Amino acid sequence: MAAEQETFAFQAEISQLMSLIINTFYSNKEIFLRELISNASDAIDKIRYESLTDPSKLDSEKELFIRLTPDVENKILEIRDSGIGMTKTDLVNNLGTIAKSGTKSFMEALSAGADISMIGQFGVGFYSAYLVADKVQVITKHNDDEQYIWESAAGGSFTITLDTQNEPIGRGTVIRLFMKEDQTEFLEEKKIKDIVKKHSEFIGYPIQLVVTKEVEKEVEEEEEKTEEDADKPKIEEIEDDEDKDKKKKKVKEIKKETEELNKTKPLWTRNPEDITNEEYASFYKSLTNDWEDHLAVKHFSVEGQLEFRAILYIPKRAPFDMFEQKKKRNNIKLYVRRVFIMDDCEDLIPEWLSFVKGIVDSEDLPLNISREMLQQNKILKVIRKNLVKKVLEMFAEIAEDKENFNKFYEAFSKNLKLGIHEDSTNRNKIADLLRYHSTKSGEEATSLKDYITRMPEKQKSIFYITGESRQAVENSPFLEGVKKKGFEVLYMVDPIDEYAVQQLKEYDGKKLMSVTKEGLELEDDEDEKKQLEEQKAAYEDLTKEIKNILGDKIEKVTISNRILNSPCVLVTGQYGWSANMERIMKAQALRDSSMSSYMASKKTMEINPNHAIVKALKEKVAADKNDKTVKDLTYLLYETSLLSSGFSLEDPSGFAGRIHRMIKLGLSIDEEESSAVTDTPDDLPPLEDAEASTQMEEVD
Repeated sequence: MAAEQETFAFQAEISQLMSLIINTFYSNKEIFLRELISNASDAIDKIRYESLTDPSKLDSEKELFIRLTPDVENKILEIRDSGIGMTKTDLVNNLGTIAKSGTKSFMEALSAGADISMIGQFGVGFYSAYLVADKVQVITKHNDDEQYIWESAAGGSFTITLDTQNEPIGRGTVIRLFMKEDQTEFLEEKKIKDIVKKHSEFIGYPIQLVVTKEVEKEVEEEEEKTEEDADKPKIEEIEDDEDKDKKKKKVKEIKKETEELNKTKPLWTRNPEDITNEEYASFYKSLTNDWEDHLAVKHFSVEGQLEFRAILYIPKRAPFDMFEQKKKRNNIKLYVRRVFIMDDCEDLIPEWLSFVKGIVDSEDLPLNISREMLQQNKILKVIRKNLVKKVLEMFAEIAEDKENFNKFYEAFSKNLKLGIHEDSTNRNKIADLLRYHSTKSGEEATSLKDYITRMPEKQKSIFYITGESRQAVENSPFLEGVKKKGFEVLYMVDPIDEYAVQQLKEYDGKKLMSVTKEGLELEDDEDEKKQLEEQKAAYEDLTKEIKNILGDKIEKVTISNRILNSPCVLVTGQYGWSANMERIMKAQALRDSSMSSYMASKKTMEINPNHAIVKALKEKVAADKNDKTVKDLTYLLYETSLLSSGFSLEDPSGFAGRIHRMIKLGLSIDEEESSAVTDTPDDLPPLEDAEASTQMEEVD
């Protein structure tokens, strides 16, 4: 009796992905085998790990292997593994109804021109089978379930049937690819061997290929005996050798054998001096499913109180999901005495180095270690410390080659800055790797070390400015005074710079100082200090009046030595958020608004006593404190300095209204004449007519 067949629809994104794979022409279709072997290896890893705590799990199939069986006659390629297998639920979920997070990302990458060989990095490698097959069958047996057949010829649906027709496989999975007419080359023995050598040579389990060989066998010719002969008595004849030969004939027999294709021993156990770059590249690709070579590699062993070997790689590109919450925390596989334990051990490497890929093989950890035990394990802490040290060495080596370092920095600068924020132990070493554009660096970015070599003798601090973009900070009024003194200012325009610089208080004994915050020390000489004190006294009335008008909007008003061409700027407190940080925090979708109440910037208005507008405003206040124009002009100055200092306007429509009134004033339009006048706010009177207009012209 045939088992009941159930039909399921593919999830929409998976359907789209499959039609993309089936209907687009890809030249490197061979990667399907790499993906299926990689999945088989992962399945064996899982059962092997489970067997460490419960050896009976291997009873259903003791041998751990991956076996490839090409059937040229029927155009079928079979990939079998003795891994963990899948239950019926696993089949439904993993092969069709639940889209992996990478499905959409992979399709976007493909349509943007990415290579099909990236498929494994997005967790949807199984579907690459449809590059070469028009129908796929998956026969699978999990220890906790019956043997099932999953089958689909794409077309939007798949079926699952209880397997009553095939031989029991014990445990594991058999994938049967019914090859397309034009893809039968992948059934050729030589082709399969080449692909396995190229992509899967360093898989940790034996990859067996079932080969058919023609063997010539000598068999003796049997003379046909008639019934009469049988009745006759036997007469023994003495034959000479020639007759003997004549009686034998050669028969061709077809014999099936299994050949192991990956006999190479694990790369990390070999001497680094004997390993070529090609071998490292091949191992990297088989380990990571990357289609490009690595940027750098470090192969080392640690001996002494504890022993372990490791190979660490830095990729050329950042992974597509590097800062996603749900992704794997790291990409380093943990082995204990050549036995794979896990590939997502969070304590093996800090999060800021999650892009580093590789393997660690420890001699000291117990084989049956659990995740909970790993968290407490002292050996792991020592391994982690060594890995970070070696990775930093690798970074320093990359930094010696400018071109390679530029590639590396473009991909992973955010990780380095996250490291500054999180890793207090190695903060100074990471700081050596930071690069910023500055007022003097031109198109090249500069390191902090190079910045210090260019510092004038009297400069005590490293100056920096944070902002939304390089263009925004290059024209910032905050740079005016610092540039005049000949001091260099670093442009920090990456949002994560704000977090990093909160932790990186100093570098090489020099304090990092923001030019947008209070307490800026411009190393003034005695004459300049004296002049500033005199200006403070002369402008005391004006500063008090501005504070009265603006009230709680600002903390205080002072005379500035940091601006030359702008009338005023708004600086923030030394320990609160900068204007840029305030902008970043406002953009956080899940922010805690109570935090912004005490971290938000306390603004100080700094005015430029040498600017024509400020001088004219001082005279206006001296002549008549209650002049209605003073209030309007003060608000305008405050709001323009909000914008130029990097803040957002609290009342954009009020600001627009004031600007429109200024335009009317410039065009000599009376308030009464204008038909489309909006009501002016009560607290802001209209600008005075004739007298005010002449005053405005003077200011300009």
